Amino acid sequence: MRDPKHLCGILGVSALALFAAASPSFAQDSTPQVSSEADIIVTARRRSEALQDVPAQVTAFNAEAIEMRGITRPADFIAQVPNITFVETQNAGTSFIVIRGISQARNSEPSAAIVVDGVPMTQPAQFNQELLDIQQIEVLKGPQGALYGRNAIGGAIVITTQAPGDEFEGRVTAGYESGPGFKLQGIANVPLGETLSMRGAVSYFDTEGHLTNVNTTDASAEEDVDPVQDLNARLSFLWRPNDMFSADLRLSANFLETRALYYIIPDFVTLPNFAPNPNFNDPNFVDQPINLNNSGKNERQIYDAALKLTVNASYGTWTSITGFNAAQEILTGDGYAFDPFGQSRLAPPFDFNQSQFLDVQTITQEVRFTSPEDDRFRWIAGAQVFATDRFISTGNMCDTGTAGVIPLYRQPFPAYCFATFPFPEHGQISFLADSQEQFAYAFYLNTSTSLTDQLELSLNLRYDNDKRENTTETPQFYLTAGGIAGLQGQKREETWDDWQPQAILRYEANDNLNIYGSYSRGFRSGGFNQTGVATAAAAAGFFGVGDTFDQETADTFEVGFKSTFWNRRANFNASAYHTTSKGSYYFIFIASNSTQNLGNIDEVEFQGVDLEFNVRVTDNFMINAGLGLTDSEITDFVDPLAIGAKAPLVSDYTFNLGGQYVVPLGDTLEGFLRLDYNRIGDTVFTIPFRHPSQGNNFFLEAEPKERDPVNLLDARVGLMTGSWSLTAWSKNLLDEEYNTEYSPGGFLFKAQPMRWGLELSARF
Repeated sequence: MRDPKHLCGILGVSALALFAAASPSFAQDSTPQVSSEADIIVTARRRSEALQDVPAQVTAFNAEAIEMRGITRPADFIAQVPNITFVETQNAGTSFIVIRGISQARNSEPSAAIVVDGVPMTQPAQFNQELLDIQQIEVLKGPQGALYGRNAIGGAIVITTQAPGDEFEGRVTAGYESGPGFKLQGIANVPLGETLSMRGAVSYFDTEGHLTNVNTTDASAEEDVDPVQDLNARLSFLWRPNDMFSADLRLSANFLETRALYYIIPDFVTLPNFAPNPNFNDPNFVDQPINLNNSGKNERQIYDAALKLTVNASYGTWTSITGFNAAQEILTGDGYAFDPFGQSRLAPPFDFNQSQFLDVQTITQEVRFTSPEDDRFRWIAGAQVFATDRFISTGNMCDTGTAGVIPLYRQPFPAYCFATFPFPEHGQISFLADSQEQFAYAFYLNTSTSLTDQLELSLNLRYDNDKRENTTETPQFYLTAGGIAGLQGQKREETWDDWQPQAILRYEANDNLNIYGSYSRGFRSGGFNQTGVATAAAAAGFFGVGDTFDQETADTFEVGFKSTFWNRRANFNASAYHTTSKGSYYFIFIASNSTQNLGNIDEVEFQGVDLEFNVRVTDNFMINAGLGLTDSEITDFVDPLAIGAKAPLVSDYTFNLGGQYVVPLGDTLEGFLRLDYNRIGDTVFTIPFRHPSQGNNFFLEAEPKERDPVNLLDARVGLMTGSWSLTAWSKNLLDEEYNTEYSPGGFLFKAQPMRWGLELSARF
């Protein structure tokens, strides 16, 4: 593990350089001031303040940056933030955010608080969707539990959609994509009177896909495994009858149809000598094609509503935010080991396929009071409640090779696969189902005191309490047949809670330099694996996986500075941090019942550095860069084999570099070029699993392999005026071939290849 003094030394040298660069004499350059990153106003601390004044590492993208950088999905902006990665895999609703080592896994709580228009997104299945008509995105790193509550253990992502305005305006966009595919988008802002405005946005995307399925032996197999049909819509209303009161209502929906579970499992052994295959359990292996006779399906529907009421008074502001969100997703596909019909490597002549169904609804309510911003002592007090109903089912069925996969929802098929031979059509092998009721509440107090004109102390505290009751909905037959100790209707109840303090000291050395130090704690709730997982895990040789996984807490100490220089044309921000995480999640897939399960690592230590640089070289040319280093080490775990290993899903470093050039071509016409490079360092996706007492379990790994660094380049070039723009774009321009994820058992999930397209937009 790197010596903390070494990391602090890096930061110290950078700080000394910036003290000189940010001195008043340098700041008095005669260059005219122009708009820069330093001028962005953010609300990361629930108050409006300049980005460079926030005593934390925050990366913000305003509407201009979102458009110029072509940010349309979460992966686009995450690639431009140091020390954060985004793993897309399996299905649209399964994606992982990793922030400074704090990772996420399937069916887990997020590793960051995701807040859209003030409403927390409680289900990670909702995050990976189109970013439609967005005003600003703010990424706040480090535990922010005192500000945003549970799940803000790695940071917070605050997304604000465009609010209705008082002028009529609109935009239409049409595009072609190399799938081949097309995109249509329309946005309109309509005043409905002097005090009421409406804004609507709708987008539809359709592509045949980019990843080829080489299987042509079955009618149910599709040529491409990743076609997409995606419809997004939002409708917003803003009512301001006077200066004291406003009501903001925002409604949105997303309907997605694509495919899922197009994994590759390399051969376990090589013939004819049955020697271990070096490509098995190798995250760098990309040469095996996708070969599925069941292309499966992935359908997701998301509904969101948010009502924000604001009352302004001379003594402060009252805010009420009511939210509702619902997500329903079904995914089907081949089963482990993802072989074509009749070629199973597990139990010929049997072939399996699988289905998973998720149905979840959440209601949230928050009320808070905010004191005036110009007081020397400023405070925010509030309370929040969450109520969630969740149902999930998973099942394995017999693959007959002709009928494809019939999706399972709340009930299994009536025929049991092994009751007769040959097995009946769509016979069921296994089925697990659970429902869950959750009620959580929190209260918080955030304070900031200007001790002097240059020194500010922030003391924040929040308490979260999360109670969950899980009911086994699996029919008794499948519990008994699977050797699972449990009863249909059996209830399990757990409560997870924690206090989340935060202390920040910020010193404004001069108008161009802020120095800060902080301590903060984050908390993430525990949860329930599906009933019977403990039994199946023990039978499969997995160590320390039960029917329940515990909560996680992270304590972080951080020091850093934020500097602005060259007459506000440039800024350079840096920080060093050390985090101790107790209860970090790790992931296990159990093939016997197709369940995706979580366990806890007793203790992991993370330390690292964040560096971010932005400069507007001329009025037309700008550069941004970021470097994040994260060193992780498992320091305590039930299996001693894992102690000293790296934490799962954590990349050693990330590096991003972007350049944007705009050239005038006439009185109103401009040309532009934008390049964004992202390098993701070596990544370990799993921990060592084989316990010495278990002998040599073939599917477990004593020494997990790292995925090699990944290099990605995106490009945008085009023409624009005040009323229209024409853009050519490409993602993964270098056509980097890599796996976005590796999972124990040999699972490899191919990344998207190079894509390109054209877009024409008109404003009115």
